[in-house]
Amino acid sequence: MTEVNKPEKTRYSDEELQEFKQIILDKLERAKKDYQLLKSTLSHEDSNDIEDTSPTFKVLEEGATTLSREQTGRLAQRQLKFISHLEAALVRIENKTYGICRETGKLIAKERLKAVPHATLSIEAKINQ
Repeated sequence: MTEVNKPEKTRYSDEELQEFKQIILDKLERAKKDYQLLKSTLSHEDSNDIEDTSPTFKVLEEGATTLSREQTGRLAQRQLKFISHLEAALVRIENKTYGICRETGKLIAKERLKAVPHATLSIEAKINQ
């Protein structure tokens, strides 16, 4: 067959899926470590002792601590969501549906999947959303 008559690829090969799986597992490991770090930051932030500081500084310190805890909490939530997206991508690899756009049914570009391994939409579908 010539390139022109070559049928369009409908799924990634098992070798390609294994390559993507390794990328996802590496990202998942880093994401889980980051999440644990954020969680430990949240649970240990109360250990700052400000008993011997002036009342004005204490109010400012407590305000900053509250803001920091809220930001850290939001980061932890985002990290947890990222982890669940990566885990869902692993399921799609096992089902051999990984890399198939959920809108168009076409393959998502390899470059996109390497950059965003949990992507479920092609660039074309993402733009049209």
